[in-house]
Amino acid sequence: MSAVVTGERPGAAPSAIEAAAARLGRLARRDEPIGERTTYRVGGAAALFVELDGPAALEAVAAAVAESGIPVLVLGCGSNLLVADGGFPGLCVQLGGAYEALEVRPSGLVVAGGAVRYPVLARQCATAGMGGLSWAVGIPGSVGGAVRGNAGGHGCDTASRLVAATVVDLATGELARRSVAELGLSYRRSRCRPTEVVVAAELEGEPGADPAVLAGEIADIVAWRRVHQPGGRNAGSVFVNPDGDAAGRLVEAAGCKGLRVGTAAVSDKHANFVQADAGGSADDVRRLIDEVRRRVADRLGVELRTELQLVGFA
Repeated sequence: MSAVVTGERPGAAPSAIEAAAARLGRLARRDEPIGERTTYRVGGAAALFVELDGPAALEAVAAAVAESGIPVLVLGCGSNLLVADGGFPGLCVQLGGAYEALEVRPSGLVVAGGAVRYPVLARQCATAGMGGLSWAVGIPGSVGGAVRGNAGGHGCDTASRLVAATVVDLATGELARRSVAELGLSYRRSRCRPTEVVVAAELEGEPGADPAVLAGEIADIVAWRRVHQPGGRNAGSVFVNPDGDAAGRLVEAAGCKGLRVGTAAVSDKHANFVQADAGGSADDVRRLIDEVRRRVADRLGVELRTELQLVGFA
């Protein structure tokens, strides 16, 4: 999962980009390709890019954002977003370094940095005999992105296991530890603002489980996903499931399975997945998504909402 601002937000004025670049110095990279950091592996560059590898970088970025007012994109694993071919005209940040730490405590508490990948967390918990988190192996995103989007699957979601998350607002530098209620987690949503970064999360596991049993659970989930979901260049489910229905069923019922627009196509395996061709266009993916939404609305009377986050589109 990825924590992002949406593409409908206006980009930064050149003066804001220059002010942020001057404040950040060598910490920032200009015109950094970020589309290739997503699971679609299409899309453009960010005007500025910084890897937040620890508190010092976090503080520097917060100061730059506060002074310049530059728009912020918080990039997790890039598994739930699409970056426009024109890129993102602002500051993109991604967690790494100190935020990749993971601790599985005997008490059942699992403390993970925002950059920890959910499949890594699931496997390490299984090895430690910590139950209740095997489902996370099927979520190809980061802990931070999973909290922001309340990621879930296989009968569980982040909110059901989350104790609290530590969030930093890059616009103010404010750090806060927030409960599930304070985060406002609901189906694939939270109250996290665009400038907020989830730097850590505390999850509740079930200690004393048999590692062999947990390994079997993980193997079953991985096998199921290989059978039922496509691999390749996609970002998982594009649309949120409406109440009492499945988005994939609606897309297929509207005759959109296999539909192609340029270098993008609706998957033949699962209609809620959109695949991008190698060397393809993010704008083609966006056009296909819009066309699918239109057809589902016209033919079935259902307005689909995107689970996929769109970045940099007009």
